[in-house]
Parts: sequence; structure tokens; C-alpha cells
Amino acid sequence: MTLTALLLALSLLAGCGGSSGTKSGGTDTTTPSGSQTQQQAAPQSSGKIKVVFWHAMGGKNGEAVDYLVQKFNNSQDRIQVEAVYQGTYDESLQKMKAAGTDGPTMIQVYEIGSRFMIDSGLITPIQDFIDAEGYDISDLEPNILGYYTFDGRLYSMPFNTSTPIVYYNKDAFREAGLDPEKPPKTMEEFHEYAKKLTKTEGTDTRYGAGIAWYGWFFEQFLAVQGAHYVDNDNGRSARATRATINTPEGLKIMEWLKAMIDDGSAINLGRKTSDTQAAFSAGRIAMTLDSTAVLSTILSGVGDKFEVGTAFLPRPEGVEGGVIIGGASVWITNTRPKEEQQAAWEFVKWLVEPEQQAEWSIRTGYFPVRKSAYEQEVLKEWHAERPQFTTAIEQLHASALTTATQGAVIGTFPQARQIVEEAMEAVVLGQKTPEQALADAEAQITKGIEEYNMTVQ
Repeated sequence: MTLTALLLALSLLAGCGGSSGTKSGGTDTTTPSGSQTQQQAAPQSSGKIKVVFWHAMGGKNGEAVDYLVQKFNNSQDRIQVEAVYQGTYDESLQKMKAAGTDGPTMIQVYEIGSRFMIDSGLITPIQDFIDAEGYDISDLEPNILGYYTFDGRLYSMPFNTSTPIVYYNKDAFREAGLDPEKPPKTMEEFHEYAKKLTKTEGTDTRYGAGIAWYGWFFEQFLAVQGAHYVDNDNGRSARATRATINTPEGLKIMEWLKAMIDDGSAINLGRKTSDTQAAFSAGRIAMTLDSTAVLSTILSGVGDKFEVGTAFLPRPEGVEGGVIIGGASVWITNTRPKEEQQAAWEFVKWLVEPEQQAEWSIRTGYFPVRKSAYEQEVLKEWHAERPQFTTAIEQLHASALTTATQGAVIGTFPQARQIVEEAMEAVVLGQKTPEQALADAEAQITKGIEEYNMTVQ
């Protein structure tokens, strides 16, 4: 890939902006943490190999990154890892572009940036390190590995992973005569429950549901129907050339969302999941969708106001598809010396050990990427106190790994998400029919794919 092509591809990726450009898997990454915001030369002991790790974790998640890095640095005397907060995922990629060969040793990139990272030519595939030492990945979650595996090779190491689930108010269920232990399983049931849960007292209305117009959710509802977002098996069997969202499956999603808004059983709160989280915690809506990674945030926001239940993402009647993982992974760059890359690999291996994965999960709410992490006593105790998290684990394991649940692979995914969000809003606001919104969105996404592909071919 030429430098000119790389710059153009990056500009296409970053020019996407929008609400979904700062988050992945429903978790906002814009809040600064205590990490450094510029790459600075950190003091280090003589003889230590310095590894610079760029990440996009803000707030408490950034504090968790800093904790793990410090723990690793204290655990041995050969490698010094420096964690550097770089803002949002999009901002981090832009900084990598500007840095060129002076970039980091490794970088955290959201899952939808995978196609770009492979095309950039700036990375050493994790598979190279795995093959060189015969590293065993059999204990890593297969559904999570599946997302980051391309052409039979693992290009990056999964790090922070989540899926979407339904959060619901059990007290509201009881009040409406619904069994709080039997949440809706299908999209049809979800709509019926939303109607029964909607209640008006004076000028106040509790709506049955509130769903953010977030592109990640649209992708998930395609996956549970076994449908693809783009051609060529979601870009898994060959490079994607066009979007495939203007389908009966896509139409099902749009009509379902619009029907709930039209009959008043759901409220339009816009694109931000933070707004639906606040409405749910305040008891203003009885059901919502959100990432498994915000479970602790939601439980804390609700407090003792009502009992929180969790459930699988609903799907159409008679359909048994699964969900796609969200989050990010760690990539090792090839612009640094081999010795430095090897040191980064040592840190990456340590990061996915059971003990670290259990601590990471507790501190952030993300899934452990290693199965044996669930055997850690501290994680068992944490789950015992938060039984709602079991739903997320069961849903992950119940999702068969297919090209639909692996997720789509395109170089302009942030742009595509924004386009889909605009289409969702246009439908619920009555500005476009579901058919027209999908046709327009599919054409726009396809154009973006074609332009991106021209830069890398």
C-alpha cells in the first residue's frame, strides 16, 4: 500500500465522525482518564525494553488499563510498558497516521477498524508470534477469536469485548402483570410487552421501551436473523464490494422500530446510549438495549429504585441466530524494532492470562477473552453478586459462529454506522419509508466501500 493510498484510506475512515465514531459495543470512550495524552519518553531502568501502548479507554476503563500496565511493569524487570491515552478510537488512528514510523509499539483498535488495520501494512499479525512459539489459543473464547480471524489467521489479540442485551425493570413487569422471570424472547413479544408496560399518570408517561438509534444494534438484529451486512459472506470469503442491508431482514428491523414509536410504546431518545441509560435508570422506560459492558453502570444508576433484569437480544419468531461481539483488540505494529515487537507480545500474552482477564472484567464489565478466567474465585464472587451478567455469558456461548455472527469486514465501517443511524432516525421521524431509507443507506455505504477499495487495490 503506498503512502498516498494509506493517507486517503485513513481520511476516509476518520471522515466518518458521528455519534458512533467514538464508541464501540455501546461504550463511550471520550472521557479522559489519568493516562498521558501525549507520547512522552518515560524514565526507565537501564537495559529495559520500552513498549508504548496507545489506547482509547477513558474514565474508569482507562484507570483499569493503567492498573494492569503498572502491575505488569512491577512483575518483571525486562520490559517497561507505557500506556498512552489517545482519545477516541478515531482520534487514535489519526495520530498513528501522523506519527508514521514514530508511532507506538502496539495500539488498541475498535473491532470495526480491523479491515483498515490489515490493509494499512503497518502491523505484524499476532499469528506470526503464535506460530513462532506454538502458543496455545484453545482456551480463548472461540466466538471472540472468530471476529478477529481473517483467512485463518489471527491478526490482533482480543482485549475488551461485549455484546448487546436487553435490560428491563422487573418491578414494572410485576406491576403490568408480566412475569419478571420471563422476559421477551422475540421482537414480536418485545413490542407486545412494551405496550403493556407503557403507563401514563397525569403528565408523566413511563414508556415500555427506549432504544438508541445506534448502528451497532442494527448490525446485531441482522446477525440474529442470520443476515449479512455486506456481500462475500460479510467480507469474510473475499473483500466486500457492496452493502446488503436493503433486504427483508433489514426491513424487519426498521418496521419494528417504527411501529413501537408510532403506537407510543417506545420513546425516541435519539442516538446516544447514554440517554437511554439515564432514562432507564430513572424509571422513565421499562426496557432498553445496551452493551453488557455497562451493566455495572446501569446497576449503580438504578440503585435500589427497582430490580434490574437482563435478557438475550430479541429476534423474529422462529429465528435462532446469534450476536456479534463488540469492543476492541490489541495490534502490534511493524514500524518498531523486532526486539520491541517481541516485548509487546510478552505483554499481550500476560494481558490475556486468567488472572488479568478476571481483574479486567471486574474493573470494566467487559467479557474475559479466556474461558478459564471464569474459574478465578474473584470473578465467581463478582458474578454471584451480579447474576444479571450470567445472561451475557450464556448469550455469547449460545451464539453459533457463522459469517453472520463473525461480523462484517469493511474499511469504512464508522461511516457505514453513521449512515445507518441517519436512516433509522429518518424512518422513526417519518421522513422516509423504511424501504427508501434502506435503499439510500445501502447505496451510500456501497459507494464508500468502492472508494475505499480503490485506495488499497
